[in-house]
Amino acid sequence: MAKTAVVALGGNALTREGQAGSYEELEANATIMAKTVSSLMRTGWRVVLVHGNGPQVGNLAIQHEEGAKLVPAQPLFSLGAMTEGQLGSLICLALRRVNDAGAMRGVVSVVTHVAVNPDDPAFGDPTKFIGPFLTEEQAESMAAERGWTVKRDSDRGWRRVVPSPDPVAILETDAIRALLDQGQVVVAAGGGGVPVVRYKSGYGGIDAVIDKDYAAQRLATSLAAQALVLVTGVETVLLHYGQPDQRAIHEMAVDEAQQWLDEGEFPEGSMGPKVRAAIRFLRRGGEEAVITTPQLVYASLQGTVSDIEGVTGTRIVRMKPLVAEQ
Repeated sequence: MAKTAVVALGGNALTREGQAGSYEELEANATIMAKTVSSLMRTGWRVVLVHGNGPQVGNLAIQHEEGAKLVPAQPLFSLGAMTEGQLGSLICLALRRVNDAGAMRGVVSVVTHVAVNPDDPAFGDPTKFIGPFLTEEQAESMAAERGWTVKRDSDRGWRRVVPSPDPVAILETDAIRALLDQGQVVVAAGGGGVPVVRYKSGYGGIDAVIDKDYAAQRLATSLAAQALVLVTGVETVLLHYGQPDQRAIHEMAVDEAQQWLDEGEFPEGSMGPKVRAAIRFLRRGGEEAVITTPQLVYASLQGTVSDIEGVTGTRIVRMKPLVAEQ
């Protein structure tokens, strides 16, 4: 049976730093990712693609607030569903464009609902960045006028932050598995999925944006996938980042990753969620996790050096193989 890889693409990869987020920009960036997925499919992998939506859902929230005098603004979880449909369509079309030769049987985007705990401490401590970068003056103005919580996003400016609870369950897991079994490429849990909680009357939405890396891990574990691929803007995970002894890590065992995470090597606003998602995946039965750029995904999964870049990304495995003494 073919192996399954869940590939998580960041929302910042669809709207890159310095871009306005036009449809043409989104389309071009989606095509780059589609080529990566195509290379995996040609080597027999079954693929589920998860994407982020931080920039896009934040932009849509601004559009809704600005238009509220004419039409009612929708709640944040509903905006998440809208961007999930929008970006899912975009990615599906990109996959069809790069697979005209027939390598792909079909592709479908599933609007995915993800259950969260209403008592998750994240609701009292918003940390998920959404929307555009702002100056400090703009951020203070937005916070005062619209009741936003804003925080500084590294050295790039200020952004709105919203709650980001941990995913508990993927409601459409069985449907996604059935589509995979039919040979379809599946786009799912977009933007981390639509956050919902269980009420007496059934499931209902709750305002939050789930981290797409954690949602991808939860989905990968539920599907018993062999690989979790976390696509980012850097080729490798870096140890001692920004220090004189900074170095790239091309392979590490899950225990090493946990130790370095505990020591604070991977900050929460940067590589922390990716490394933590990889650890969760491997602890719960996964075989390997990869953190790298779109161009190096295939070489990193194969454990080989890229012919184009001359390097590979970061592979995290349950246990590194022993090296025989010379």
